[in-house]
This record gives sequence, structure tokens and C-alpha cells, in this order.
Amino acid sequence: MSDFFNRFPPSFLALEHSALVLGGLLVYVLFTRIGQQRRPPASAVAWILLMALFPYFGLPLFLLFGTRKFARPLRKPALPARVPDDAAPRWVTGLLAAMNVPPPSSNLRVDFHEDGEASRRALFGLLENAQREVDLCSFILAADDVGHALAAALRQCVRRGVRVRLLLDALGDLRHSRRHVEKLRASGIDVRWFMPLLHNPLKGRTNLRNHRKMVIADGRQLWSGGRNFAAEYFNGSRRRPAWVDLSFVVEGPLARQAQVLFERDWRAVNGAEHHRQGFPRPAPILPGTHVQLVPSGPDLPDDTLYDLLLTAAYQARQRLVAVTPYFVPDDALLSAWCLACRRGVSFTLLLPRRSNHRLADVAREPALRELAAAGARILLYPAMLHAKAVIVDEHLALCGSANLDGRSLFLNFELMTAFYGAQEIAWLSGWVDRHAARATAYRARPPAFGRSLLEGLVRTVGYQL
Repeated sequence: MSDFFNRFPPSFLALEHSALVLGGLLVYVLFTRIGQQRRPPASAVAWILLMALFPYFGLPLFLLFGTRKFARPLRKPALPARVPDDAAPRWVTGLLAAMNVPPPSSNLRVDFHEDGEASRRALFGLLENAQREVDLCSFILAADDVGHALAAALRQCVRRGVRVRLLLDALGDLRHSRRHVEKLRASGIDVRWFMPLLHNPLKGRTNLRNHRKMVIADGRQLWSGGRNFAAEYFNGSRRRPAWVDLSFVVEGPLARQAQVLFERDWRAVNGAEHHRQGFPRPAPILPGTHVQLVPSGPDLPDDTLYDLLLTAAYQARQRLVAVTPYFVPDDALLSAWCLACRRGVSFTLLLPRRSNHRLADVAREPALRELAAAGARILLYPAMLHAKAVIVDEHLALCGSANLDGRSLFLNFELMTAFYGAQEIAWLSGWVDRHAARATAYRARPPAFGRSLLEGLVRTVGYQL
């Protein structure tokens, strides 16, 4: 030991350590600025502290997980969305057009599924009627009753000559049977894992997960929402009831746009080449059900959904309604919602009393207390609620896969759908009212010092990195 300190005196070791800290901070600045990796202030502070205090651990961790956006493409001038005033709010279509999101389309029909059995019938009916091709993307495919029934339906599609492609997130499906998936592949179904845990780090980061849920049949029908392919999202089990969730089927041009999005993810299972294929030229807006695809994630240059939610908080005049299982918004979005409450907008938040992620329940408390102080109506549902929805006045409703937390808003590949029709907005409003009637009001309590410390640690580290 004495020979070690004779060769490397403490002053040299301190200098080496300081150089590593400065080098790590320089790497952070270069990656963030050159790659235009905008991130929330709390996340930036967490990364900087980690690399300053534990550089031997923080720097490799940042190189593996720190990138949250792929290289941003050169922007093309956004074409103004030619949407009639009565089809969609101009502030929504103008904002999304500026972020190169395809404009609303006129679709033949929209069917929402309030319970798992209705969603299951719609999903299997869509598969039974497919004639040419079926594309499926999910975070989870479980080896349970629902997963086996879905596998049988997909094999039946293959026997009829239908091409079937299945895209699964490699991390989300990690705890489920890989043998189950291999049987699907052996039956003629093309299966790919999105962002395998062991892959070239230059082609994506392991913490950027595909959380999108969609099934597209023949580019004509889209099944989407918040449900994964597992029993808890549909019919539950003997010991646990099914989770409360939302899904829907849209028939029309929206399905073709979703198919293009699936194709981009399919070609980029390792996180590369996300920007080569554009969306199809939109059809003229005609009378019908006006719906718009709102994708969000590392494959897009903007934080599409986050920017839309932030703008909606300032544009709302009468009400804002949010339904989510996990509620950990960043400071800017939380402040925007609090300001909306203080200027007289009714804000209702519906979430489970206890979710399936204990850390999420701990991390949400500071935001809930701040919203409650601003006058928001916060309701706690007695069972596990997994649905994701947002309603803005009487003009916009969002439904899909994204939670209101930092991971969904800034890291995951997500898919929400915007509904502009009065009938669809009314249906979702009624769904919220029916479930709100079963919920109890949240009561804010000042936390003890230890609890406050725990909440801050979980929120800063666990939900920002």
C-alpha cells in the first residue's frame, strides 16, 4: 500500500479525480448541446450531481443512458394545416403542424371500449377480418390466457395467408416467456424485439423504450389505447380483477398513418434511421369523425405531447381533465396546470389510490399537494386504473399510451390520438364522470422531514434519469 502512495501521491490522485469530473461535465455539455438534448432542469441537475460526486459511475452511466433524443433532422418548413374551423381548434392543429405532425383526417367511425371484454372482442374481430396484413406493437405480450389466445388468432391469420408482424419492447417483455414468442416465430409470424438490452450503443439507448400500443389491419383499421397484451388489461385473474383501462378502434385514414409509424419503428429496432419515411399525404378534410395521430418520443425532433399539454394548459377556458396511473410531471407543466386553476379553469385529476408501482405513488405526492393548494379537484380511484386520457374544454380529447410522468413525456416512444368530434369527447367525458363517482377526494397533508426527503430523492433520481 505504501508503494502505491509513493508512486501515486494523494495530490496526484486528487488531480486525476478532478480531471475525470471536469471531463465528465464536458462530455455532458457536448452531448447535450451538440445533440440538442433538451431535458428538464431537475434531470440536468441530477446528471451533473451524479457525475460530479461519483464520476467513475456517473460518466459510464451517462454514456449508456444519457441520450434521450436521436440526432435531430433538418426541419422542413411546416405547411399550414388546411382544416375547417369546425373540425379542430386552430391552436392545436397549428402547433402540431409546426412540429410536422400529420393533420387531422376524416374517418368512418370510432368505437371506444370501456371494459376489457369489449376491447378483447374488438381486437379479435379486427384480426379475424384482416385480409392482407396485420401489424402489432406492444410493450408486453404475456404468456397467459390473453397472450395464448392472441397467439392462436395470429397463427390463424398466417394460415389464411395474412402477413403478420409483431414488434415487442425487449425490456417490457423481459419477465415474460421468450419460449412463447419463439413459438410465434416458428409458426410464420415475423417477430422483432425493440431495442434489445445488448445492442450497439451507437444505435440507441437502453432506457429509451417503445411504449406504443397499436394493431393495424390492412392499413384500414387501428386498435390502440393503453392496454398491453396481458390478462390484467382485459379479464383479470381469479385473485385480481382486470385493471380499468381504455382502448378504441378507428376505421379510416388514421390507420394508414399508424402503419407508417409502425414501419418506422419496425425498421429501427436498434434505434437508428427513424426519420427516413414520412407520413402519407393527407386526404382533404371531409364531414366525418375528425381524429389526429399524436406520436411522441426520441424519434421525433420535438417533445410533441409535452408541448401540446403545456399549450393546452394556457389555452383552456373552462376545464381540464386528466386521467393517468402515474403522475410525476415536470415543474413547467405542473406550474401551467396550477396557473390554469388560479385563473378559474376547472382541473380534475383522476388516478388510482395505489398503483402497481410504489415509487410512482411516492414521487407524485409533491405535485398533488401543489395542485390541491391551487384548487384542483384530485380524485383517487379505489382500484388499479391504467387508462390515459386528457380532455380540454369541449374541443379536444386525447387517449392512448402516454402517462403523465417524465418517462412517458421525455423518454418513451408513445402514441396518443386526438379526438375532435363532439360525440367522442362526450363519450370520454361520460366515462370519466362514471369512474369519478366511485373515487374519493384527495386530502393533502404536510409531510414529515423524512418523507419529504424520500419524495424528493425518488422524484429527482428515479423519474428524471
